[in-house]
Amino acid sequence: MKRYLLPLGGFLVLLTFLGVGLRLKPQEIPSPLIGKRAPAFALPQVEDAGRTFRSKDMDGKVWVLNVWASWCAPCRAEHPVLLEFSRLGAAPVVGLNYNDARGDSQRWLREFGNPYLVSAFDGDGKTGIEFGVYGVPETFVIDKRGQIRLKLTGPLTSDVIRDKLLPLIRELNHA
Repeated sequence: MKRYLLPLGGFLVLLTFLGVGLRLKPQEIPSPLIGKRAPAFALPQVEDAGRTFRSKDMDGKVWVLNVWASWCAPCRAEHPVLLEFSRLGAAPVVGLNYNDARGDSQRWLREFGNPYLVSAFDGDGKTGIEFGVYGVPETFVIDKRGQIRLKLTGPLTSDVIRDKLLPLIRELNHA
């Protein structure tokens, strides 16, 4: 009888972890950067390699940074929702084209539409790594002081935009 207690105890522990894990919201992965200043960057633009986008250009504005790539299947699913969100004009949407080929990303924007005020080209992925990106798409809300206020992992949905992004953006704009 005692020889069954250890496997049974191990099974119960695993079952407990599984139960807790199922209650977590996978889009809301905690980030150590929440409440901290967003990493500063200056990168060439996807559309024009001769022009640079600097994150400091957004100082004093609430803005959304969407990390994407042309090779990313979930980005394709997210894209129509991102286009709709961009049309609302609630906050500027800046793209961070992560670990991609410039020609592929340019074709992507021409084919599917461009929701971005500007999209910065992070071909080597270093800026994404500074933001703690480990998969695309990921979306950050950055406040007027340049602090990261929210990080969402995975494709944006209309529900997430309505229930999380828009209320937070309104609150930050009125602060």
